[in-house]
Amino acid sequence: MSSSTSDHLSLGAVMFPWPAKMLRDFYFRIADEGDVDTVYLGEVICSKRSPFLKHYLSEITDRLTKGGKKIVFSSMALVGTADEVREMEALVEKTDGLIEANDVSLVRLLQGKPHHLGPFVNIYNEGALDFLTRLGAEKACLNPELPATVIKELAQKSAIPLEVIVFGRLPISISARCFDARAKGRTKDNCRFACLHHRDGLTISTLENEPFLTVNGMQTLTYGCGNLIQAIPELQQAGIHSFRLSPQSGDMVATASLFRQCLAGQIDATEASTLLASYHPEMPGFANGFLYGQPGHKFITDGPVLNPSPLKKTESA
Repeated sequence: MSSSTSDHLSLGAVMFPWPAKMLRDFYFRIADEGDVDTVYLGEVICSKRSPFLKHYLSEITDRLTKGGKKIVFSSMALVGTADEVREMEALVEKTDGLIEANDVSLVRLLQGKPHHLGPFVNIYNEGALDFLTRLGAEKACLNPELPATVIKELAQKSAIPLEVIVFGRLPISISARCFDARAKGRTKDNCRFACLHHRDGLTISTLENEPFLTVNGMQTLTYGCGNLIQAIPELQQAGIHSFRLSPQSGDMVATASLFRQCLAGQIDATEASTLLASYHPEMPGFANGFLYGQPGHKFITDGPVLNPSPLKKTESA
C-alpha cells in the first residue's frame, strides 16, 4: 500500500542520559541527514539531566531549523519538586513554539494554548481524548500498550491527528524513585549520575536470571525494542498517519530512512526488520505484543493486528 501524502515521521525526545556532546552530535546529524519531519526536544525523565541538553540547546535548535525540521519542546513526565514545577512553568511562559505535555500538570498550564500530548499522558478511550482535545491539544502520541483495535477506534473518532511509537524501547511507567541510584546503593538526591553508565538503560532480570525490563533512572521500559514496522500498512488503513521513532544509540538516521520507505510501501516488512536489527546490533530483540493485545514482550511476526487471531508465529524478544 502506498502511504498518504500526509504521513508524518517524528523523532521523540531522547529519554536516556546521553552526555552533552553526544546529544549535540546526535541532533546535528539528525538535522543534516535525518529524514524526519518533527523533532521533540527536552528532558523528559529526570530534571538533574537537564543541563546536558541545555548546554547546547540553542545550537541544536538552530541546526534543526536550518535542516527543515519542526521542533516541539517536550516536558517532563513526572513533576515532583518545587524546582521542577518552576522549570515547567518557565517552559510554558518562555517557549515560543509548541510544547508536548507529558504530565497532566502541564495540560493545566497549557489549557487554551495549542500543544501536543506525549505518550506519558494516559488516553485509553475517546472520552479522555475528546476532553483533552477541548483543552487545546492539537496532536496526541498514544500510549504504547494500546492494542491496534483500540487505536483504530480512537483514530476514527479523533478530531486531532494521533501518533504511534513504532520504534524504540517502550515506556511503561515512571516513579519518584531512581532505580539506577538504588542499584548503586545511593539515594536519588545523591545519585552521582549512576545512570550515565547505561546509554540505553539498565537491564533488569528475574530471579531465574531472565532479562525482563529496562530501567532508565526513574523510568521503566520494555526490555525488547518496540518494532511495529510490519504493521504500518494496517495502521495507515486504521487512520494513523503520524509515526514516532524513539531514539536509541544505534543508527537513527538509517532507521528513519528505513521507516520512510515503509511509509511509502517501498520495502518488504521482513527485509525491513532484518535491516533494522543490523542498524542496532546491541538491541536484544524486538517486541510488538501490545499491538496484538498480547503480552508486550512478544514479537509476533505473522498475522493481522486488527484481527489478531489466530496467530501463526510468535517469538519472545
